Amino acid sequence: MADLFPDTVASPPARNDEPRPDAPLADRLRPRALDEVVGQEHLTGPEGAIGRMVAAGRLSSMILWGPPGTGKTSIARLLADAVGMRFVAISAVFSGVADLKKAFAEADKAAEGGQRTLLFVDEIHRFNRAQQDGFLPFVERGTVTLVGATTENPSFELNAALLSRAQVLILHRLDAKALCKLLDKAEELEGPLPLTAEAKDALVASADGDGRFLLNQAETLYAAKIDHPLDPGELGKFLQRRVAVYDKDREGHYNLISAWHKSLRGSDPDATLYYLARMLVAGEEPLFVLRRLIRAAIEDIGLADPQAVVQCLAAKDTYEFLGSPEGELAIVQACLYCATAPKSNAAYMAQKAAWRSAKETGSLMPPQNILNAPTRLMKDIGYGKGYAYDHDAEDGFSGANYWPEEMERQTYYDPAERGFEREIRKRIEYWNKLRAERHGE
Repeated sequence: MADLFPDTVASPPARNDEPRPDAPLADRLRPRALDEVVGQEHLTGPEGAIGRMVAAGRLSSMILWGPPGTGKTSIARLLADAVGMRFVAISAVFSGVADLKKAFAEADKAAEGGQRTLLFVDEIHRFNRAQQDGFLPFVERGTVTLVGATTENPSFELNAALLSRAQVLILHRLDAKALCKLLDKAEELEGPLPLTAEAKDALVASADGDGRFLLNQAETLYAAKIDHPLDPGELGKFLQRRVAVYDKDREGHYNLISAWHKSLRGSDPDATLYYLARMLVAGEEPLFVLRRLIRAAIEDIGLADPQAVVQCLAAKDTYEFLGSPEGELAIVQACLYCATAPKSNAAYMAQKAAWRSAKETGSLMPPQNILNAPTRLMKDIGYGKGYAYDHDAEDGFSGANYWPEEMERQTYYDPAERGFEREIRKRIEYWNKLRAERHGE
């Protein structure tokens, strides 16, 4: 890999070097100092983690975690300048072991001359576990100060040993205010954008928090030499909207399904539909959503409304029959049914309690009166003796004890006072009353 990318490890131009006039707009607007980085003041400001480290003149290793286009690379470059460190950048996409060895060897040599090195590793999560372990000795002895950048959750993608030696700093998705600041800078440099005020707002919204994407869109507008301000409709025809960030096997996937499930559990049908739309529009597999919906119907609704799971299974059958997009309306209907249904996790809690008892009590024998007796020997030793057939009993309820002799009667299922479970609670209370009367309890 090192032969294919001999210049992967390189120091960038010093921050005072001006970019070429024909450089992309995003490069020409790259911040020249930490206080010019927009949208990350919680880190770069005087009270932020980075601001405090710079004020102290000493950096610790860190992982910059945030969405694309939020300033991770710019912050790393400016950090090295701010504390007078040598800056070396590599990308985990294009680099291998040879590049790392070269970077560490150069850092060791620089350290002999009193020069500290900041090693910036872009897309650090793409290095495998063994490669990540290779950083540890050089970070521990201070050969390099590691600044890694990742769009993925470090908890899932980075070694625990590496995380224990670095601070994880979270960069925020750029909000409308920060994106508008970027557009203001672009207009100071290039002149007014050919947009109405409403179209400019639409352009900011279309960037979905990605500053680099926004500036690339602005550059496209400047290059087109448009002779009149575009309204939002004309802008929509001219430019593409940024595709929402959503990796179906990564954190965005888990965040949205979690938000959707909790909105449904919290009986907010509109929030439930919003997160459902976010997932399906971004390309989530509808059958995955349906599987989670069926689980929610039994975990969070259960017998408070036994029809919830029926509705969800019907939605699955309908979707499989119609396909997309027609079948997605069945998913919407089932989501609305579940979000507005009475909620109870009594069955879920009963399962957990019963499973826990089963593990704790081991192989306790049920009472003999409810054991099957298919052979003469089993009858002779008392299997099935004294069994009370409930249909022969008054009220169809014998009130017999079905628990092992060594175990007290347990209560696992506690129906809620909501929906159909209110009726179930009445039945259980009635049976408990009969049991107490017939056994003198």
